[in-house]
Amino acid sequence: MAKKAKRRLEEDEEYKSFQFPEFDDQKFLDHEFEQTYATAIAFGLVGLMAVASYLVDRAQVPAILAVFAALAILVAAPFLIQRVRPLSSDYTKGDWAGLIVIMLFGWLGLWFVLLNVLP
Repeated sequence: MAKKAKRRLEEDEEYKSFQFPEFDDQKFLDHEFEQTYATAIAFGLVGLMAVASYLVDRAQVPAILAVFAALAILVAAPFLIQRVRPLSSDYTKGDWAGLIVIMLFGWLGLWFVLLNVLP
């Protein structure tokens, strides 16, 4: 079998011609601040969902209703955030997925804490 000739990186034209794109500091900071605001809204909704779930559970209503109500808020949250924050059009799919996961686990955690701590 013939061996493939190894090229040295210093001699490789593609390696020499590559340049990193210019980093836009202001755009990066704007995106991060926007994500901070969206996360704060998500935490507010998490608190609302957990308290509502706790109250439904304390009213001796089946807990499945609390789960369905919280999941409905969880599904509606991205639409609410888009209404409240006009710059949310810059969010990527990963940004939305992160917010939804934060809300889901935050709601579960806070709801369980409320069920175990409060009488």
